[in-house]
Amino acid sequence: MKCIFCGFEDSKVIDSRACEDSNSIRRRRECLKCGKRFTTYEMIESTPVLVIKNDGSRQVFDPQKIKRGIIKSCEKRPVTMTQIDELVSSIEKQISNSLDQEVKSSAIGEMVMERLKKLDEISYVRFAAVYRKFKDLTTFITFLNTVS
Repeated sequence: MKCIFCGFEDSKVIDSRACEDSNSIRRRRECLKCGKRFTTYEMIESTPVLVIKNDGSRQVFDPQKIKRGIIKSCEKRPVTMTQIDELVSSIEKQISNSLDQEVKSSAIGEMVMERLKKLDEISYVRFAAVYRKFKDLTTFITFLNTVS
């Protein structure tokens, strides 16, 4: 680490502490040439994941968008916010663990549906009705028959 006082490119770490946000580390350093101390902050560099929409456009992955859709489908159902947060968190982890920089929106929709089906079937059907964009009642009824 380059010294901010003399520009020497070597220093030693005196103290390291996790910051309150838990996403960075605060380090106290001492320059090996001039002996002056300074503070640096290190944080994990993360590359954003892009979502490939059905029309081919791309946008940055936003877990809050998934959460809003799930909340809407779970309205008036016995599903807690903790369960919803855990569901969104598990999807977010799966996406980040895949190490792909791009993910199709259809893949995200399938992840949501897979987890919602285990959590609450009514919420699952509500989400599927919006996500799958059923063209008519017969396709919706066919879908419902596959659920049960």
